[in-house]
Amino acid sequence: MKRPEILAPAGTMESLIAAVNCGADAVYLGAKALNARRGATNFDAAALKEAVEYAHLHGTKIFQTLNIVMFDGEEKELLSAAETIAELGVDAAIVQELGVLSILRRSVPELALHASTQMAVHNLSGALIAEQLGCKRVVLAREMSAAEIGHIVKNISAEVEVFVHGALCMSVSGQCYLSSMLGGRSGNRGLCAQPCRLPFGCGKDEYALSLKDLSLTERVKELCDLGVASLKIEGRMKRPEYVAAAVTALRNALDGVQPDMERLRSVFSRSGFTTGYFDVKRDLSMFGTRQKDDVVAASSVLGELSKLASTDIGPVGVEGAFTAYKDEPVSLALRDSDGNTVYAEVDAPQIAINKPTNKERVRQSLYKTGGSPFHFDDLDIDLEEGLMIPVSQINALRRDAFEQLSAQRRQIKSMHFDQPDMTLPERSRSFEKPFLRARCTAAQLSESLVRNCAELMLPLCDIEKALATGVSADKIIAEIPRILFEDEEKAANQLKAVKALGIRRAWCGNIGAFHLAKQAGMQIEGGWSLNVTNGHSLNETRLLGAKSSELSFELELPMAKSLASFGNCGIISYGLLPLMTFRNCPVKARIGCKNCNRQGNLTDRKGVKFPIRCPEYKKYQGESELLNSVPLYLADRLDELKGFSFITLWFNDESREQCAAIAAEYKNGSKKAPEAFTRGLYYRKVL
Repeated sequence: MKRPEILAPAGTMESLIAAVNCGADAVYLGAKALNARRGATNFDAAALKEAVEYAHLHGTKIFQTLNIVMFDGEEKELLSAAETIAELGVDAAIVQELGVLSILRRSVPELALHASTQMAVHNLSGALIAEQLGCKRVVLAREMSAAEIGHIVKNISAEVEVFVHGALCMSVSGQCYLSSMLGGRSGNRGLCAQPCRLPFGCGKDEYALSLKDLSLTERVKELCDLGVASLKIEGRMKRPEYVAAAVTALRNALDGVQPDMERLRSVFSRSGFTTGYFDVKRDLSMFGTRQKDDVVAASSVLGELSKLASTDIGPVGVEGAFTAYKDEPVSLALRDSDGNTVYAEVDAPQIAINKPTNKERVRQSLYKTGGSPFHFDDLDIDLEEGLMIPVSQINALRRDAFEQLSAQRRQIKSMHFDQPDMTLPERSRSFEKPFLRARCTAAQLSESLVRNCAELMLPLCDIEKALATGVSADKIIAEIPRILFEDEEKAANQLKAVKALGIRRAWCGNIGAFHLAKQAGMQIEGGWSLNVTNGHSLNETRLLGAKSSELSFELELPMAKSLASFGNCGIISYGLLPLMTFRNCPVKARIGCKNCNRQGNLTDRKGVKFPIRCPEYKKYQGESELLNSVPLYLADRLDELKGFSFITLWFNDESREQCAAIAAEYKNGSKKAPEAFTRGLYYRKVL
């Protein structure tokens, strides 16, 4: 069984040193932009070079995060980052969206690509598509159980990385829009303001969106048995002492030593830790906040952790061969595990008069590697009897050899950088009025809605009912749920069933849905939750088979219209926008699904109510969505939507009559917006 890698976070050089000194096998970090923790200090080009040299000297890999969505116009910045990565020999890049992945794949072909947890890979179908896209490693969603992780590991060739310690987002990563909608600071752009940690009331609980931190530190044997390749620690915004504590605890656990969980809790926790997702105990016990006791506890351990963070444990093992013969230079040859070899020598030894040098004295002198990243795994000493070698000479020999080896290990191993062809498909701008697509249920269908909407997107479980009302199969798009943990096989069977009824198209809001749609032989219609924000990601979805694409609703309208000029693109133009996607529904955890009856909500500190809804097929399963408090409305601005192929009406709670009326407003135009509404982010700048 292969020992998994310990992967540590580094928001600063001090945190990187702490991770390396405490035994991390790899460190992930971000440059100054294009990464999901833009609030961390991060690394400019000079600091990144220093980080790579220091880490590689110690046998630690460097993974650079480029895990945010890119806007058109940022390609130059991405290519500059890619060229730096190639020049410095960074070991891997962690990516979220398909456009960034495509550009990196073509510009630095040797670079290992890791699918970020922001890509929301949470089932086997998603992992297979990530692998198809060229990802050497898949970082799974943090909401997965042990069995689900094991199922993916067994069925893909790519490595699997799992978060094992640190903060848990309430929403599935890459599917949270709360920060951007409330304050214009997008988590998908690396600037999440963490509004979920603020009061959101559900019953008597004032912090219904705040989870405890994850810790699987004591469960690493199970993760090893599952075949997980990398154990990831969250925390690029955390201090070096936190990194030192987490890395040390994981290293101890892998070595079979009981980790110091009390120290781990003291340095940072939110009312303790949780293993709820891993153990399928998705309930109220997973929720927690940072308490005064949690803060006070840190002061008692920071001193010892600071010392731990600054102490080099000498992680690089070497094999040595020492040789000393009469009338020949004394020599030391070293070889490390990476195949680097060096040779050093000093003057020939003297003939001993009193005390000849013995092997033990040589060994003692050479083993003094403190202050360096090295230790001897094996040392062969070939020493002729009767010789005297001053200790100062042996020490000089050791220093020379290890300095040479250090220089070799620090040496940058650059990769080839290609300036890729950035040409995108020819634009086919059209200023015709977009047609209407309605996302609805069978119960919301009416003659008026069907007449006014060219396309109807329906849940898989509702399609047979819709066909029974006389709706044409050609008009229907099957909605594959964008989050499918345990229901992947069920959805695949439903797709085959509706295909047999004449349905030819499927809405895909996650890369895993692409795989399911292809297996069923259905045409792919890309969804907004793919976070398509630039021409390269749009092109990549088309190469995967998408015939149309709903663009991200985090785009400003001019940016979205520019993308629409490539043809067959649309936007969400009406509805209560999904802000979070839950696997542990905060309402279910507190009052239960049956008491909620799909009518739950959360109240923020200003008294604003945000609905929580679960789809009918998910009723009583605890997977739900937090919706915005007011609907997106653009029916009074239809002239500004010219250029899109279609616009989508994203219905949720609306009655049959309301759906019909709203569709009519979008078909014919409206002079007045409703009393409570939002323009979304289309007219606001997203940071």
